[in-house]
Amino acid sequence: MASYDIKLLQSNILKILLAVDKVCQEHHLRYYAWAGTMLGAVRHKGFIPWDDDMDICMPRPDYDCFMSHAQEWLPAPYEAICAEINSSYPGAFGKVINANTTLIEREHSGYLGGIYIDIFPIDGVPSGRLAQKIAVMRYGILDKLIYFLNRNPYKHGHGPGSWPILLLQKLFSRQWAQKRILKLRLRYDYEQSDKVLDYDDGIQGIIDKKILGSPTPIEFEGERIMGVEKWDLYLTAKYGDYMIIPPHDDQRQHNFFYLDYNLPYRQYHDERSFIHK
Repeated sequence: MASYDIKLLQSNILKILLAVDKVCQEHHLRYYAWAGTMLGAVRHKGFIPWDDDMDICMPRPDYDCFMSHAQEWLPAPYEAICAEINSSYPGAFGKVINANTTLIEREHSGYLGGIYIDIFPIDGVPSGRLAQKIAVMRYGILDKLIYFLNRNPYKHGHGPGSWPILLLQKLFSRQWAQKRILKLRLRYDYEQSDKVLDYDDGIQGIIDKKILGSPTPIEFEGERIMGVEKWDLYLTAKYGDYMIIPPHDDQRQHNFFYLDYNLPYRQYHDERSFIHK
């Protein structure tokens, strides 16, 4: 388990969510508590006790609108980041971060930012099963490519194991991969699709759009946030018997490489050698 004070981290990321919620209410944007955050809201009326991140999702039109206007709509110190507004960002989904903090998830990842919540765009998918599998497979390949393009090539040493990563970083750019992955996701219009997907969930994540329904208020740590309308169907499809607490060994945390609540990430001096190369 992680060594940091998880309650302090949870209180910080909840503040980010409440700022996002306020923006969405003011500008009539749809968002939903997602994945473990939705599960925590139902099972624990707040955070899963060992959870150290927060996930929400937005239908693609709302996601694009939010990201386009986040700089003017979000109060300081919160910032939105995604590949569409920052070509150096390595993720296929967005984040809202606290710019007055510093967080590095993994030692060998090139991304540097602040404490965050994840925002996953929900996109349309084709109706045919074969076309769905092909779309998800292509996404998985591009997503893995983006990971390697942002990773320390010498994570496992300077021997032959580093050569494929170095070759990929020579042949492709993050910007090229991001454009390809966005084109794939936008191929099927959200509003015109009966089935939708957070591509990071894979083929099992395809759901009827009616399960999302209208954003529905739900209690979370004594606050009101918005959740999936048909939450039982969603959570059952994703987790099975979701009210069962998993055994201790399955209670996963990030165990972040670096976390500072008081240092703005732009002031962090990154001494990892592969960053400077």
